[in-house]
Amino acid sequence: MESWPIGVFASVDAGLGVKWDVIKELGLPTIQLHAPQPAKRDRATAEELKQQLDEMNVRCTAVFGGFEGESYADIPTVVKTIGLVPAETRQSRLAEMRDIADFAKWLGCDAVALHLGFIPHDSSDPQYAEIVKVTAELCEHCAGNDQFLHLETGQETAEGLLDFIAAVGCDNLKINFDPANMILYGTGEPIEALRMLAKHVRSIHCKDATWSDQPGETWGCEVPLGKGDVDMRKYLETLHEIGYEGPLTIEREIPEDPVRQKQEIGGAIDLLTRLRDDILG
Repeated sequence: MESWPIGVFASVDAGLGVKWDVIKELGLPTIQLHAPQPAKRDRATAEELKQQLDEMNVRCTAVFGGFEGESYADIPTVVKTIGLVPAETRQSRLAEMRDIADFAKWLGCDAVALHLGFIPHDSSDPQYAEIVKVTAELCEHCAGNDQFLHLETGQETAEGLLDFIAAVGCDNLKINFDPANMILYGTGEPIEALRMLAKHVRSIHCKDATWSDQPGETWGCEVPLGKGDVDMRKYLETLHEIGYEGPLTIEREIPEDPVRQKQEIGGAIDLLTRLRDDILG
């Protein structure tokens, strides 16, 4: 595979990705996939989707988990509802992530990813040990499938994420680096964070955002690629510096406006193609 194939975040029936029929129109060689609804996470569906991707000459590089009851309405709601952090849904969601990992295996994909949620900042918090434990259990299941588990950046600082990965202690625990999320959540300068997390980064998003006037308390704003505070040229130059060669996966979270979504993804493809050619020669 060539360095930096361009990809897009996609969806069969759920989530924020482009709709399935748009994948072929975009003509990109890779996708990350939002896991379909529970009823469609069976082997037959996975094999059917794999055949369709093979026919389109598209490779799925990660399957993202998401859960009913999650909401990104504002930062306090994210704290309460996202990922494996909320104690009351933790075990049911762990079971769901195991199913998603199996679905990804049938799809021929070696990476499963998710937003873990807001890990307590204080490692002596009793919940911290519980979240370490559940993450290790999920890593173990993924390892049995010869898969990696990728944690999406955003809710944690780079330092917090490094400490958490060390606490879990599983070789197959990696990072899906999203620079815009660092800005949206107000958790750190993305380029600096990328350098700190470099050895754990196995997949990335190309997404852009502007800072909130109250970082960490209110949302920043997601904007089209190249229009925000990430500095896409610097981002790609840093990816090159750290030796990242995987897909550049575009994520544009406006599924309610598919026409604009497709148009802005087209602009992102042009920008990334130009920067890639410049940087890689």
